[in-house]
Amino acid sequence: MTLTLDYLGDGRVARWTLTPDGVAREFHEEYQPTLFVGDAAGDLYGQSGGPAPSPPPRDDLSDALRELRSFLDGQEAVAGLDVEAHRQTFRTDARPLLRVDAASIEAVRTIAKRVRQFGQPDTYTCYNVDFTRQLRFCLETDTPAGPDRSMRDLRTLHLDFPSHESGIESLPQLSVDGDRVGSSPREVVAGVQAALDDRDPDILVVSSADLVPLLFEAADAYGVEFELGRRPGYTKLAGESTYTSYGNVGHSPARYAVPGRAIVDESNSFFYHESGLEGCLDLVERSGLPLQELGWASIGRVLTAMQIREARSRDVLVPWRAWRPELFKSASTLDDADRGGTTFAPDTGVHEDVHELDFASLYPNIIRTRNISPETVRCGCCDTEDVPRLGYSICEQDGYLPEVLGPLIDARSDIKSRIPDADGEERDRLEAASSAIKWILVSCFGYQGFSNAKFGRIECHEAINAYARELLLDAKDALEAAGWHVVHGIVDSIWVTPADDRDQRPLEAVATEISEEAGIELEYECAFDWVAFCPMRNSESGALTRYFGKRRGEEYPETGLGDAIKTRGIEGRQRSTPAWVEEVQSEALRVFDETRSPEAVCDVLRRRLRELREGEVDPNALVVDNRVSKDVDDYSMETLTVAALKRAQIENAGLAPGQTVRYVVVDADARGASRVRLEFEGLGRYDVAWYEDTAVRAVESVLAPVGWREGEIRQYLSGTSDETLASF
Repeated sequence: MTLTLDYLGDGRVARWTLTPDGVAREFHEEYQPTLFVGDAAGDLYGQSGGPAPSPPPRDDLSDALRELRSFLDGQEAVAGLDVEAHRQTFRTDARPLLRVDAASIEAVRTIAKRVRQFGQPDTYTCYNVDFTRQLRFCLETDTPAGPDRSMRDLRTLHLDFPSHESGIESLPQLSVDGDRVGSSPREVVAGVQAALDDRDPDILVVSSADLVPLLFEAADAYGVEFELGRRPGYTKLAGESTYTSYGNVGHSPARYAVPGRAIVDESNSFFYHESGLEGCLDLVERSGLPLQELGWASIGRVLTAMQIREARSRDVLVPWRAWRPELFKSASTLDDADRGGTTFAPDTGVHEDVHELDFASLYPNIIRTRNISPETVRCGCCDTEDVPRLGYSICEQDGYLPEVLGPLIDARSDIKSRIPDADGEERDRLEAASSAIKWILVSCFGYQGFSNAKFGRIECHEAINAYARELLLDAKDALEAAGWHVVHGIVDSIWVTPADDRDQRPLEAVATEISEEAGIELEYECAFDWVAFCPMRNSESGALTRYFGKRRGEEYPETGLGDAIKTRGIEGRQRSTPAWVEEVQSEALRVFDETRSPEAVCDVLRRRLRELREGEVDPNALVVDNRVSKDVDDYSMETLTVAALKRAQIENAGLAPGQTVRYVVVDADARGASRVRLEFEGLGRYDVAWYEDTAVRAVESVLAPVGWREGEIRQYLSGTSDETLASF
């Protein structure tokens, strides 16, 4: 069992484990990471659609690998060379490969790069190269990645520091578990050390990992003895970077490690944000990624770790840089294959008595029930046409990807069934685990089409979509035959109302029949008293993902809408929307539900605009939250976000692409940085006209389904002063 691992400079690895009264440290002497090298002939099968050449004897290297062995022998980065037989793909037999033991963890990539430079680009393929360091150790030594919590509960310590601050003089703003610990940098460092000594935490949850070097810098500057870990010092694992993923720019902060304690950086942890520490620990057990690495890992990295474990269980090595050329397709097949999921254009307007049905974990279940995996789609050994409208064959042999996802699907289904009967900490733990697994299942489909996926393949992506399209079309036909009218459908969800002048069969019975035919459960999600599908902003056509509706039987809690009204795509669901605008839209939705009166909704808007004009709105409720996509000098338009970035530079709080800037608009018509104030500045005023326009657009989303656009709203606001009683 593992709490965390330290790679020491002398070649040793220290493994920290929990004990009943603290922790224990165990040294692994002369640990040597391993990579493998094969020749290109061994990984042809499954990429070209035909069989690979027969393998040579299991103890005999090819001529190309013998030459490489002579080249590597004696190099300082190489600790040892040997021959081992392993499978290079899921579709090939084991064959002799060159095993290379690296002198250090840093030497692994050095060796791999030299191998690539030694021969022609397609001569050699390197395997097991780019594992993260803690995952590598656990895999190669068969060490469990998670801490043994049967020993005792994990202890955590939270360190929070304002994101806009930097430098040791700002340290008095740091808090430990919500409390300030000093009024000077010296006092803060001493206060953090006292908290560490008193609580002896296993996990440090920090608002930003930049706190690690900052605290050590302050300790050195003021001569304070300081150990953030359980031994002196810290290690910088990676510098900060900017990346692009699916068209979105992200920012990855620098990463640090301290001896004997795992660090979770809240600013760089998707899973901690979505599912908390319990969700992270659940994924540690499932993925084999130790907590230190899972804390900063992306969904794709966690899914890859799961795939790596399954591959190793089948004695399949992990390619360094996967290269799977797309197999030949005719133009007509390309046209059929290059499509997403099925969508039905929604009937805009308000619909009464609406029912929503969803296929449970559609894409993961398609993978599982249809045996879709990189080595099974167009396998080359089966002459069948299984994938609807594409004609791809699916191999009869069990694929590895269903084996990865099957336990996750079953686990989440079991967890969800236990949540209603659980309470307190047990309920929180189950919900965290369910949330963590959900994100893996949601992403498994898209990852098959990702060019850098270790075991991805575009034909899998296409096959999954093809099955999904067929399933939704079949469900639509069955529901319509049972007397239901489909008002909207998108990928895995479908909304129906009773068809006029038709008798309806019970939805539960129809859904059961569809589920049995599909092999995937079509769940009855919920009933709505009404659902409103919004038109596009500048068109009368229905927007696919903008709708809202009143759930049947749900009441409004005093604090807001709660679950009474389900919303998708409108302003209240957008992260950039100020809190006050979200409140205006929520109140408008409530009044719309109660009255169906555009006039009553506009009266709500008028009252809230009066508060705005009279300065009664807290400026903190007007903060706009936008993600930065470029460096400030790379923008060509002088947007409000650019103004905020310029102001951040002035305040010595510059932001990198992928980070978030938060600001209040104070004068949208001004120029430069004076248009906004940053969240942490004094917020004494705001641009009334700009926030009025934003609120009007939010209310337009509520009223557009009944034909009231911005023009009608403004005309009503300017043409009458009487407010309806319902608006209150």
